[in-house]
Amino acid sequence: MIGIMSRRLQLAGAIGAVTCGLAAPAFAQSGRSATLEVMSEEERRGLSWSEGRAALGADVRVPVGRFDASARVVTTRDSVRHDGADAVVDLVVGTGWDLGAIQLRTDAIGHVFAGSRTKADYVEAGVSASYGYGPLYATLGVIGAPSQRAIGGSNVYLYANANAGIPGTPLTVLAELGHSSGSVRDTFRAERLRPGGSYSNWRLGLEHRRDRLTVGVDYIGTDISGTDIAGTGDASRFADRRNATDRLIGRLQVSF
Repeated sequence: MIGIMSRRLQLAGAIGAVTCGLAAPAFAQSGRSATLEVMSEEERRGLSWSEGRAALGADVRVPVGRFDASARVVTTRDSVRHDGADAVVDLVVGTGWDLGAIQLRTDAIGHVFAGSRTKADYVEAGVSASYGYGPLYATLGVIGAPSQRAIGGSNVYLYANANAGIPGTPLTVLAELGHSSGSVRDTFRAERLRPGGSYSNWRLGLEHRRDRLTVGVDYIGTDISGTDIAGTGDASRFADRRNATDRLIGRLQVSF
């Protein structure tokens, strides 16, 4: 399995190398930054990572030459999805390039879970392309996780998102569409990231930004069916399907 993971991460690195050969280096990475955040729940790809309960998060980002590295810690509140984990640490190393007006980026991502009853950690690699036009900024990307026991197989997330500032106001509108799919080796564990199998998710949000403070509200949802959410007697204990429905979440963030 380690060999498979290494080959997949090497592939992501190769994509980055090819991109580097074709494109000029991007603008120098911004300086160090840090944020603190409180949210009504920790949500990713339409799924709750904190069982629908309030969560706290903190992250820091530092430039390392042409790369940047970040770490984010979020409380997951004894999450069923992550087998009782109290928190997750997301570790990311990435870099980017400019290809004309398009910004390209590659990332290697590790998710480390604290307090999980079983080994829940897993890795991913991502590639994205972004374009800005006036107040609009849009991104297309893919994030792939090679087959791993912790997630019951492999996972591929395709997504498109955009945000646009409303002229003359401190408001920003956000939108995202995504689709999760992948292979299955362990049906129960595969439902950690894909309850009921492959699914799509969406987000529509509004942010108010003022100096270092950001307040946001998002409408999020998935196309996981009512039958999938209700589950059956043999449903995976990792699925937490009741927290995969359409809902509103709020968040408050302070940047440093």
